[in-house]
Amino acid sequence: MLYLIATPIGNLGDISARALETLRAVDYVAAEDTRHTGQLLKRFEIDKPQISFHEHNERQAGGRIVDLLMQGRDVALVSDAGTPGISDPGFTLVRRCIAEGLPLTMIPGASAFVMALVLSGLPSHSFTFRGFPPRKPGQRKKFLQVDATSPHTLVFYESPHRIAALIEDARVMYGDRRAALANDLTKMFERVDRGTLSELLAVVQATEPRGEYALVIEGATSASGEPEASADEASVDEKSGEDEM
Repeated sequence: MLYLIATPIGNLGDISARALETLRAVDYVAAEDTRHTGQLLKRFEIDKPQISFHEHNERQAGGRIVDLLMQGRDVALVSDAGTPGISDPGFTLVRRCIAEGLPLTMIPGASAFVMALVLSGLPSHSFTFRGFPPRKPGQRKKFLQVDATSPHTLVFYESPHRIAALIEDARVMYGDRRAALANDLTKMFERVDRGTLSELLAVVQATEPRGEYALVIEGATSASGEPEASADEASVDEKSGEDEM
């Protein structure tokens, strides 16, 4: 069995009992960074052989993992933080196991974009997760343009070196929409700034960006210029109308 195991995005206290139970039971742990995962395993007194599995060796390492699974071994796949396959290696291995008819399952847990979306205060009933934008300015603007008229809340990941550029490009492509910027989620200095894209850009420019960011941006407005109502808001409006009748 291949187990995809979500690990904490910051606070180690967020790891689940089931994740620890599975890590103790498998034969191998495939890790994006064996040093990082080694510290996690050591923290919980787990001693398992590790396999390096990252974006630069997915094909070769994936073949080794498939071979182990075919031999009847259990393998756990973890990324440095969060859920494997979500802006982290994992998708190609899942697809390979499905093609080979090998059993796989997932131990769910933390995901930074979900936490950022909920804390943003923006509509969360319908959203589009876009992950990391391209690094080059021209490609990034084309990437953003795809969702220029989408009514869904948009969620992006970005590094501290390019977060200011992403916010500025989003402001140019989408207008000065409401947004939220999350950083150091679940950690001691967790921070979520809310405001317009211009206001968030000013915040970033006034500080020294560190760690990965999650940027949440409201979707395009309706033809009337009002934000699209969420299902919950619509339900409240309908209830109010019934009370008035």
